[in-house]
Amino acid sequence: MEQRTLGKSGLQVSLVGLGCNNFGGRADLEASRNTVYKALDLGITLFDTADMYAERGGSETVLGQVLGDRRKDIVLATKFGMPMDEAGILKGASRRYILSAVEASLRRLKTDWIDLYQLHTPDPLTPIEETLRALEDLIRQGKVRYIGCSNLPAWQVVESLWTARHLGFNAFVSCQDEYSLLVRDPERELLPAMEAYGLGLLPYFPLACGLLTGKYKRNKPMPEGARLTYMQRFADRYLTDANWQIVERLDDFCAKRGRSLLELAFSWLAARPRVCSVIAGATRPEQVEQNVKATDWVLTPDDMAEIDRLTKKA
Repeated sequence: MEQRTLGKSGLQVSLVGLGCNNFGGRADLEASRNTVYKALDLGITLFDTADMYAERGGSETVLGQVLGDRRKDIVLATKFGMPMDEAGILKGASRRYILSAVEASLRRLKTDWIDLYQLHTPDPLTPIEETLRALEDLIRQGKVRYIGCSNLPAWQVVESLWTARHLGFNAFVSCQDEYSLLVRDPERELLPAMEAYGLGLLPYFPLACGLLTGKYKRNKPMPEGARLTYMQRFADRYLTDANWQIVERLDDFCAKRGRSLLELAFSWLAARPRVCSVIAGATRPEQVEQNVKATDWVLTPDDMAEIDRLTKKA
């Protein structure tokens, strides 16, 4: 498994990361254990979760139960900021909340430290200086090693970097954002900002909620148990006419080269600037194996140019 440096930090992460959002939810304890062990066997070192995954705490709890002594062998990443209660009180990026949220995550994960602690979403009520100061204290205490952000617009990422530099604090080393052959929004502003400041990108939803796996076909029965089959909000978002046209063009591109759509989705991301690890969720060991093998395709400059043409939306 190829290892890449996360941004300008000294942190090394595997090219394929394991998204743990299904653990404690779609994947029970035994299924999660089998998936984690397969990932470890294949050389995956980045395990990414969040406090709110699997009904608020379920994913972290399962990881804490499964990892055991292997905790020291991985880069454990989690996130904070999303609501952790029905009332929407336990959320955000204030000092008060961060200091309690990190302790709760550490307990659930059964660990003394978090390798990458990420702000999950913007908090419009809290100044970024307050957030960074709280995270700086956690780093100095040894509870957090590195910090990152997720779902922040480019201007907020830059603001956070300049604030950290001005105050002499540790800065975000990475951004975790949706990025795929079907969702290329980060290329407009976020990726140029990351390139200028040396941050690493951790793309999530690399398969566009499964649409880029090849198992969905237009005007054909939906696969049983698949995310776009039972989650209407994702189906409404991804199963658009424009996306179907792109997927069908990419299918033809792959067929002519004897490759699969899934291989293209992963290999294209692996070839993109700033991408350090492609985070993909899994509920079965076989899926992890497919994801790892999918990065073997080395795309040529001509391939990349053709893909740009094929993925252009009207």
